[in-house]
Amino acid sequence: MEAQFGGSALNQRTIFGHPVGLFILFFTEMWERFSYYGMRALLVLFLTAPFSEGGFNWTRSHALELMALYTGLVYVTPIIGGYLADKFMGSRLAVLVGGLLMTLGHGSLALETPFTFYLGLLLLILGNGFFKPNISSIVGEMYKKKEQLKDSAYTIFYMGINAGAFLGILLCGWYGVNEGWSYGFGLAGIFMLFGTIQFYFGQKIFGDLANKPSKKPVVVAEDTTSNVRFTTVDTTLFSVATLAGVVLMANNIAEVVFSTTLISNDVNQAAFYIASIGYLMLIVTRLLRYERVERDRLIVVSVLTFASIFFWVAFEQASGTMTIFARDYTDRILDVGLQADAFRIVDGLFLFVPLVLLSGLLYLLGMRVFKSTPITILATAISFIIIWYASVYKTQIDFRSDVLEIPASWFSSLNSFFIIALAPLFSLAWAKLSKVGKNPSGPMKFALGLFVLGLGYVALAYGSSDIPPGAKTASVSILWLILAYLFHTMGELCLSPVGLSYISKLSPKRLVGFMFGIWFFASAIGNFMSHKLGSYIDEISTNTSMSSFFMIFFVAPTVMALILVILNKPLKRMMHGME
Repeated sequence: MEAQFGGSALNQRTIFGHPVGLFILFFTEMWERFSYYGMRALLVLFLTAPFSEGGFNWTRSHALELMALYTGLVYVTPIIGGYLADKFMGSRLAVLVGGLLMTLGHGSLALETPFTFYLGLLLLILGNGFFKPNISSIVGEMYKKKEQLKDSAYTIFYMGINAGAFLGILLCGWYGVNEGWSYGFGLAGIFMLFGTIQFYFGQKIFGDLANKPSKKPVVVAEDTTSNVRFTTVDTTLFSVATLAGVVLMANNIAEVVFSTTLISNDVNQAAFYIASIGYLMLIVTRLLRYERVERDRLIVVSVLTFASIFFWVAFEQASGTMTIFARDYTDRILDVGLQADAFRIVDGLFLFVPLVLLSGLLYLLGMRVFKSTPITILATAISFIIIWYASVYKTQIDFRSDVLEIPASWFSSLNSFFIIALAPLFSLAWAKLSKVGKNPSGPMKFALGLFVLGLGYVALAYGSSDIPPGAKTASVSILWLILAYLFHTMGELCLSPVGLSYISKLSPKRLVGFMFGIWFFASAIGNFMSHKLGSYIDEISTNTSMSSFFMIFFVAPTVMALILVILNKPLKRMMHGME
């Protein structure tokens, strides 16, 4: 019988119609996102906490500038990681190297000294570069003969991302604030280690999939990428633009970390223009040399990737200004009695319902692969025992406390909760619309995602309309934050998993890992710009209002959405039948 999915014979076993390998990747990515989002939920709170509470006592602006630097770099390195995997390492080895580096990074953060703090961030940045683009590309490689299932597969994979993020924010955030920052950072490292272990021992499921690339020449009939070589002009453009980018980043690191500058403001601006124009010229000149079908599809990928920048600029305010808004401008203290008890019950359900469902999924996976890969299942089972214990302990403490204050980090978990709740509905909706020929195109899904995201900021702008200019604290209802996260989540489900799927479908095989790296580079730009803009929250809200600040993030995505609607028909034609 012909194999339906890429990988070994074992990977032909399925859960919910998808190969068991998808769920190995699901749990690996889940623990990686647990560690990343768990740490990220603490970062701004830790940096701005006073010395008496174990923090670094930084200003909001300084903390958000470091956040811009970190979240920007953490998505730049996937370009290098994707390239190394495509050319030398293979995706599987890259995922393992990345997992180990990130485990060490979280352990370093837990030591809480300035040196180990910056060392930990560096290890996390490097580790993410190896891990992030390559685990996503493995998912796509399993579905070469089942292209119609890719959107559904990436949506399931995206649920793993958000299950980890949800649990990481709830638990690392709570332990960091209530038990000590090192407990929050350390917990993130423990689960990154378990994720790496279960992936290592589960590799036999993938067979030769995503292994080290062959050194033999690859013969392709047509639409080859091999004839689009780097010319002297290409190399010059890349080298000059990259050098300018390195100068920019080095100067930014010096400003944020060492409070000094390496170059003047004029030189800094010149480096920005050189880097931007250089990379743009490189992309355009290379695209023109591809065969027509490949060129057109890569143009579509480029347009969607560019549009995603506008999404991430607005969306990533969640880990910066929205966390500050939750801490300083939201009424988080609940009255003793019915109100507090109701939140404790809801919070408990938030935590334990996903754990029950994920434990059930692990049981289904174990039933299919335990005999073949027992250590994979045992490692994941041990990690679940630990997380169940940590969750029960947290819940007991919460129920025993007299005064209940919702942690500021708790609101960040709403995005992941809504993803878990709504992702199956979106996956089902895309599948049903596809069957009747009504499934929106990729550009239209992107446009819808951008517009719905913007509606979340309309809610925040309205909710903060009574905050006086320059106010440092307020007591806005939590309902506006909850509504904002709901809209943001629906927008994300229209854009992010769809983007991953389209990169896998439209990119030439030999460029898949690299194109995933480009996708995450767009995320890097979005993250960096997001927190750079966020660092002006005090200045903008003082000179105008908090509402004006939030409306910025409605206008920009909406304009990009309208552009995509206009470009929809030509972009659909340029996909050449790929839906």
